[in-house]
Amino acid sequence: MKAKKTLTRRGFVAAVASAIAAGLAAASLWPVWEFLSPPKTREGQEQETAVVPLSNVGPGKAHFFEFQGHPSVVLQPSPGKFIALSAVCTHLGCIVEWRPREEIFFCPCHAGRFSPEGKVLGGPPPRPLPSYPVKVRKDQLIIG
Repeated sequence: MKAKKTLTRRGFVAAVASAIAAGLAAASLWPVWEFLSPPKTREGQEQETAVVPLSNVGPGKAHFFEFQGHPSVVLQPSPGKFIALSAVCTHLGCIVEWRPREEIFFCPCHAGRFSPEGKVLGGPPPRPLPSYPVKVRKDQLIIG
């Protein structure tokens, strides 16, 4: 006959401590996993074009909006010239910001810098920002 195992107080405390440690490890590693994993696409958000009022994009100004489920930006670097880009940094997926004094897009996560056309000027980004076609129709910009 087999001897019946009993749980000792020491064994119980070790099991509870192990469970708590595993829970804390999972809770602390989850944000790191979310940060390093590629951005998720939202189903049903893949619109063909985006419409931005022309009045939202003054000369030298950038207007951020969502296009195909991702943050995007349209810029008017000079009067009548419009450039639309993805606002997602090609390094780790952070959102770039427009710095009008320097006339660059800047990634605050790792100091990546992009020209108004989306070309990499410095930092760790491996590729330029993807661009989108822009058409002017009356008082609107049609992007995509």
